[in-house]
Amino acid sequence: MQAATLYVVATPIGNLADLTERAVQVLGGVDLIACEDTRHTLKLLQHLGIRKPLISVHDHNERDRIEQVVDHLDAGRSIALVSDAGTPLISDPGYPLVNALRGRGFKVVPIPGASALVTALSAAGLPTDRFIFEGFLPHKSGARRERLDELRNEPRTLVYYESRHRILDSLADMQAVFGAERSVCIARELTKTFESFYSGTFEDVINVVAAEDNHQKGEFVVMVAGNPEPETASAVDIERLFRLLLVELPPKKAAAVISELTGENKKALYQKALEIQGKI
Repeated sequence: MQAATLYVVATPIGNLADLTERAVQVLGGVDLIACEDTRHTLKLLQHLGIRKPLISVHDHNERDRIEQVVDHLDAGRSIALVSDAGTPLISDPGYPLVNALRGRGFKVVPIPGASALVTALSAAGLPTDRFIFEGFLPHKSGARRERLDELRNEPRTLVYYESRHRILDSLADMQAVFGAERSVCIARELTKTFESFYSGTFEDVINVVAAEDNHQKGEFVVMVAGNPEPETASAVDIERLFRLLLVELPPKKAAAVISELTGENKKALYQKALEIQGKI
């Protein structure tokens, strides 16, 4: 292993056979391993027959651990960063640490492997040429619906993570915001014995998940089809935008900005800008 280097190592999301050969080599070759939960990582290392010093780096102590990691790297040690499952930093701890180390000039090397996000999308049957990953939604319904509403008109596929404790509530809020007929696919227990995909409209999927307690167990990836008919800004919205922009911009520039935002014809917007400017 290279000295003074942090290796960001993807670990299995369920099936231990998905751990790459390179990841095994790195875990066996580094001086120590920074992990989300030492007990969880210890089980993986025992399975591999690897013994290494472990330090915990999780959501509650990550910023406090940065200087400790820096000290190890300054001493020339190599470190592997792992999360409990999948690729670190993807809705897992690691961003503050990697950002700080990059800023100080340390080498950070990714060791690719499993990711629930990509694994679920590859088998969902929804468009994957363009998508948005939103991670975990807020725990409370009000805040969750507010977050969902921000992307109600988004045409790209939306991807969320959700836990078994909130899956039905989250699906109900998604149905309320996106509409009962929007296509959705949820993946459960990826790469494990009871891996399952449920697809259809929100109404279809909610009925399947609610039908049996077992359908609510595990960790979920929720993938929602984009809005096929996103709403454009209304005439009232456009006029309000013009009144705000024309204070700082000439009509032609303001029209170009609003055209980019709404998809409306730039020439027609320019004429609208001149009309509104005459009223201001």
